[in-house]
Amino acid sequence: MSGRNTSEVHILCSPGQLFLQPLWDQLRAWDSLTQSPLFAVLFSITTYVGFCLPFVVLDVLCPWVPSLRRYKIHPDFSPSARQVLPCLGQTLYQHAVFVLPLTLLHWARGPAPWPREAPELLPLVRHVVCCLLLFDAEFFVWHVLHHKVPWLYRNFHKMHHQNSASFALATQYMSAWELFSLGFFDMLNVTLLQCHPLTVLVFHVLNIWLSVEDHSGYDFPWSTHRLVPFGWYGGVTHHDLHHSQFNCNFAPYFTHWDRILGTLRSAHAK
Repeated sequence: MSGRNTSEVHILCSPGQLFLQPLWDQLRAWDSLTQSPLFAVLFSITTYVGFCLPFVVLDVLCPWVPSLRRYKIHPDFSPSARQVLPCLGQTLYQHAVFVLPLTLLHWARGPAPWPREAPELLPLVRHVVCCLLLFDAEFFVWHVLHHKVPWLYRNFHKMHHQNSASFALATQYMSAWELFSLGFFDMLNVTLLQCHPLTVLVFHVLNIWLSVEDHSGYDFPWSTHRLVPFGWYGGVTHHDLHHSQFNCNFAPYFTHWDRILGTLRSAHAK
């Protein structure tokens, strides 16, 4: 984009857009990458692995740094290479064999050009929160069904529960059906809300981070569930109980659906 065009966009932007416009201009400058059919897969893989790596390093250090154990939900557990590598391999395999072909098919229809203007900040935040709430509700229903119907659990969801004590790279250790289901919910919500492409990227980054944190096995003072008031957000301790007890805490993030339907169990009650 030329300096003149950038100036014109800035004149037309509202104050809320001006806050995000420099970031959006930088992203649009990389259009050779962002408009590539490989972008979605590369973005997903690098974001996911990038969020997992700090926890992998902590797992390696934990046996040698006893002070780290105070933050582990299972202090005596450290994932072995025989657990970690299959999880990473499953993620890479599914993205190469399933996600990439679908991305190429979608791109072949013609990539949608990104708008010149950035979204306003408040609508971006509102859309991201709405996407998280919608995803939370959709996944709650999906999750309950896959635990209550033995055939669904045995054929599609059991794989994710093979590691009772979670670790970061086990987040996406799941069947192809589960991966597609979660991806479908993601894309359905951003499409229904007609989200700006920058909003979509922010939502995907936040969604990946929250899912990795929920499976990380570490409960830090700055963990998300400690930052959200009134117990509205379950977090890592909430999800760890689901993996150990199976019949509670089905919502991935928030607690209201489990509270309403009587499936909420507190980590303090454990």
